[in-house]
Formats: sequence, C-alpha cells, structure tokens
Amino acid sequence: MSEFESISPYTDAEAAEALSKLAEFPLLAQVSQQFFPEESPEFLKNLLKSIKTIDDFQILVMQKFVRWVLEHTAKNFSYDGVSNINPDKKFLALSNHRDIILDPAITQLILYNNGIPMTEIAVGDNLITNKTIEYLIRSNRMIKVVRGISARELYLSSKLLSRYIRLNITEQRSSIWLAQRQGRTKNGYDITEQGLLKMLDMSGEADFKTNFEELNIIPMSVSYEYEPCDILKARELVISRKRKYVKAEGEDFNSIVTGIMQQKGSIHMNIGSPLTSEEIAAAAQCDKNDRYQLIRHAVDQRVIDGYKLWKNNYVAYDIANHSFKYSHLYDASDVERFVSYMEHKLDTIEPEINREDLRRIFIDIYANPVYTKELLAKEKATGNILL
Repeated sequence: MSEFESISPYTDAEAAEALSKLAEFPLLAQVSQQFFPEESPEFLKNLLKSIKTIDDFQILVMQKFVRWVLEHTAKNFSYDGVSNINPDKKFLALSNHRDIILDPAITQLILYNNGIPMTEIAVGDNLITNKTIEYLIRSNRMIKVVRGISARELYLSSKLLSRYIRLNITEQRSSIWLAQRQGRTKNGYDITEQGLLKMLDMSGEADFKTNFEELNIIPMSVSYEYEPCDILKARELVISRKRKYVKAEGEDFNSIVTGIMQQKGSIHMNIGSPLTSEEIAAAAQCDKNDRYQLIRHAVDQRVIDGYKLWKNNYVAYDIANHSFKYSHLYDASDVERFVSYMEHKLDTIEPEINREDLRRIFIDIYANPVYTKELLAKEKATGNILL
C-alpha cells in the first residue's frame, strides 16, 4: 500500500507518535476537564501518551467524546437499519453530509456499539489547517481527499483515491465512509454528485456492473432537528449569489467547533439497504452518463427515504409556501419556537447582508427535505424519475 502513503490514514505507530505530540497541546487540560470532568486535568494528556493503536484512541477517547456531544447537545439520538450491514463484508458508506465531524463520528459510534468494525473516513485536506488538527483527524482513520488543485492533478488524485477505496473494500481491509458530495449540503438537498460516482468507477478493472457491485455501496442518512451551522450555511449561500465565496482564515475550524457545540435537538441516523445487483445491472444497460445517473438515483432514493423529518421541517415548508399543508403535524407553539430560533440566528450575522435573502435561504434549508420527500413519493406513484 506504499503508493497510497500521501492519502492514507496514520499507521498505529504514526498515530501513537502524533497523539504523543497532541498531548502537549497547550489547551489540552481545558479540553480534558470539558469532556472528562470526573478526572484530573492531566487525564487526557496522560491517556494520549499511553495510546499505542488507532483502535485504542477511537475507543478510549473518540467514543467518549461523541457520547459527550450527544448527551450535551442533543435531546434524543436514534438510529435504524443496522441489519443492512453484513459485519463480515466491507462496504462503502455513501452518506449525506450535514456536519463536518459529527456525520462520520456518529456513524463510527453506531458501528462500534453494534460490534461492526469502524470505517476509514474520506475528508477534504482543506480541513487540515494546522498540525494539531492533522494529528487528530489522521489518527481517526482519515483518508486525505486533495482539494484546490489543477485539472490534471485532480485527475491523478481522483484515480489514486478511487484505487485506494476499491482495494480496501475488495481486499477486505477496511470499510470506507464517503460523503455523497464534495462539502456539506448547504441548501437541504441531499443529492449525490455524479462526478463522485465516476471517480469510484475509475479504478474498476472489470465491466460496469462488476465495478459497482464489488464496492458494496450502503447509503446512509443523518438528520438533525436543528441543522448544524444553519445560519453559517445560509450566509455563505447569500454571499455566493453575488460573488465568489472565499472562506476566511479559520472558517472551517469555526464550522467544526460550531457544529459540535451547537444544540441540535433530536438526531436520527438511517442505514439504508445496499445497492442491489439488479439496480446496478439496470444501470449497466444504459449509455455513458445515464449509467451514473441511475446509480446516483438509487443512492438518493435511500438517503431521502431514510431522512427523518422534524416539526421544524414541516413548519419551514408551510412558511416557504404560504400554506397550511402540514399544519396537522405541528401547533402554534412549534411555529413560534422555530421563528424565534430563526430570528435569533439572523441577528448573529453582519447587518449589511440582506435579511430577506438570508431568511429565505434559512427557511429553505429546513423546508427542502420535505420537498425532496414529496418528489420521492411522486416517483413511487408515477414511476417517473423526478429527483
């Protein structure tokens, strides 16, 4: 696997060395008291220095961290569909992407709780803004996805990533978690990028059907009652309408921290059924891009079907459409709560950004999952592809 050294996660030895360096992080005592309040301030430092394997780090530190986040920032946490995973067979998890860290972290917790080996996680290298973050995420089985490069470099990088994913799954080394699109969903639409599917196919050495069958694709869908970084996503979309959006220094890190610490209400994770041989065979009968469209559609159907709608979604949909279509699913207090929450969030953004544009996009973030559910229902009723 030496050809993948530039993108592969740390080995156990590399992780142990990185975590020993991470143990000297100046603010570690504060972090330790935050997540391990019953222990001494030196607890996390000593623990990191003692860890020798990635498994130990994920079990002794990261699982406790994720549980802390769920206990302190979520009202309820639920999941279903674990039976769709064969624990003896590696798979490619194609997940919707709402939060930078929590989406894959929650997935790992579910797998661990059910005795299923945890996955490696594909993460954009734009998140590696300093050595501290690199030590942390590469010790968490991070696969580096290179961003911001030339077309030629992107082709070579995509080919390398595709081959790495395929070898890990087909040779039963590790399952992989991969977002269905580059970056988080910012408008509420969980739609798979076709280019990602083409990337996965680049490493295939057989026919189209075999290439996708051997990846054992399992779509996953996570839904938050209160969308992590909702107002930050709305702000970015408003600005992007007028000019190219350029992230400020430290913006990704701020999004990571905000997503972790923000109150999220209820959270649900659905693990969909694997793509079937019949679905892949049907796609293989199509020409060129239509093949990928059918694979994309099969993934999107499961992601959208598994997405759990909350009262906020129905309230936002009716506000956006000036309707009472879903008013039987909420009451006046739910509307008041959502509007109050939204207006509070709007007040945190610089006043020169148009409030009406910001408000509309914020509402759409919550309303669009209802709309995609409606499209899916129409598809099932008519047999026409609408998504």
